[in-house]
Amino acid sequence: MVTGTQHKLVYYGNQTLRSVAHEITQVTQEIRDLTDEMFSIMHKEQGIGLAAPQIDVPLQLLVIDIRANKGPMMALINPKITAFADETDGYEEGCLSLPGITAEIIRPVSIQVEGIAINEKPVKFEASGLLARVLQHEIDHLNGKLFIDYLEDYRRKELTAQLKKIKKLNR
Repeated sequence: MVTGTQHKLVYYGNQTLRSVAHEITQVTQEIRDLTDEMFSIMHKEQGIGLAAPQIDVPLQLLVIDIRANKGPMMALINPKITAFADETDGYEEGCLSLPGITAEIIRPVSIQVEGIAINEKPVKFEASGLLARVLQHEIDHLNGKLFIDYLEDYRRKELTAQLKKIKKLNR
């Protein structure tokens, strides 16, 4: 599924972005290599988060690097959000798979997350602020959801021309 290929970013319109990613059953060297590659792609594209479906790999794997914002750098396997705060906040989000599009998205300000670290240890933690937001955005990718899905219909319609152009980047 992932061996020996150089992966690259895929864009809006690619089917993997709309599919539910498969659980990873074993943390192999292949998964570790994929994680390293994902960090490289994310850094090259100047992103702060990347989910495997964004490089056309339908696995539940994400990477985050928000060290520039005093946050962590991490990889998470099979992450699940187990609790959401009642309090929400808006924040301008963008996505490497939707270049040039940003929108204010309302999300819970804090969440509880469970998953598996790259060292195969189970992790469970509370995230707030930017980390909570990036985790929610990337976990959405693992479930076939994009940030533009949170927009009102009229706002999404306004993006039609831009989205058509982005689709063409998949060639």
